[in-house]
Amino acid sequence: MFQVIFNAISAAEMAALPKELQLDLLTEFQFLPEDLENLDNARFGEVRRDGRQLLRCRARDYRLYFESNPDGILVHRVLHKNTIRDFLFRSNLPMDEEDEQLGGAGGFWELIEEAERKP
Repeated sequence: MFQVIFNAISAAEMAALPKELQLDLLTEFQFLPEDLENLDNARFGEVRRDGRQLLRCRARDYRLYFESNPDGILVHRVLHKNTIRDFLFRSNLPMDEEDEQLGGAGGFWELIEEAERKP
């Protein structure tokens, strides 16, 4: 069975949003496992570092960072797009090629690793 799993941090990030927005984001986040091999570049991107890959889904003004796992999709973070843009600005990273630049930035991966350390 294919399922979407939220870790503790991403679940808290979703829970902080209004219920209607949560439903809207989940509606836009619908796809099948086989869709991960041919993602629409307009909505999805990849963030890579040290052999690790996360996928990013654009849903409204939010970005959901996730990866595939044997049980389905594991969502690591749910961030407002301005949060990422603010991070890029503070890090003096260029705004084009966002995913490539983001993947090379340690601060982004600290956000992901923080979520993995939470029980």
